[in-house]
Amino acid sequence: MKHPAVPFVAPFAVFMALLVLQPYNPLPGPVEQVVRVLILAGAIWFFSRGVLDFKLAEPVMSTLAGVAIFAIWIAPDLLIPGYRSNYIFTVVGAVKTSIPSDDLLSPVVLLFRTVRAALLVPILEELFWRGFVLRWIENQDFEKVPFGSYAPNAFWITAALFASEHGPFWDVGLAAGVIFNYWAIRTKRLGDCILAHGVANLCLSVYTISTGKWEYWM
Repeated sequence: MKHPAVPFVAPFAVFMALLVLQPYNPLPGPVEQVVRVLILAGAIWFFSRGVLDFKLAEPVMSTLAGVAIFAIWIAPDLLIPGYRSNYIFTVVGAVKTSIPSDDLLSPVVLLFRTVRAALLVPILEELFWRGFVLRWIENQDFEKVPFGSYAPNAFWITAALFASEHGPFWDVGLAAGVIFNYWAIRTKRLGDCILAHGVANLCLSVYTISTGKWEYWM
C-alpha cells in the first residue's frame, strides 16, 4: 500500500533530483527544458492527481498575494545596489543563473522555463511545503492535521526550511514562506496557495526575461 506522504513528497523529490543531476545533463538546452517539464508534469499526474484540489476560496486576494510576493522578491535588489553581493547571501550559493548564456537566446528555453516556474513548481512545492511539511511537523500522522491548521513551531520551521531551499535569496524566501504559510491558514485551500505561488513565479519570470536579470532563475 502506498504511504500517504507519497503524493505530497514524490513530485518534489523528482524536482530536487533533477536539480542535483543538472550539471551532468547531456541534452541541449531547449531539449532539457522540455524534458524537465514533461518529467515533472508526469510525476505530478502519476503520484499526486488523487490529492490535488484546485478549488479557490479567495481567487482575487490569492492573485494579489502572488503579486505582493513578487514585489517583495525583487524589492531589496531594486532599492539597495549590490544588496545581494553581501556575504550573508553568497555564503549559501552563487547569485547566478544555472542556465547557460547561449540557451537564454532560445525561445523554447524561455517558454518552458516559464511554464515550469509558473505552473508546475507551484503545484509540487505547495503539495510538499504546505500540504505535507507544515502538517507533518505538527503531527507525524499528518493526515490527522487539517490543511491550513496553525501550530507556531510548524509555521516557523516550515518557513525557515522553505527559505533554505532558495539559496542566496533566503531572505525573500523566508518572507515568501511566511506569506504562503499564512495564506494556507487563512484560506484553508491548497488551490489558493498554488494560485498565489503561480502568480508570483509568473511575474518573476516575466520580469526576469524583460530585464535580463537572469540570476532570478537559479
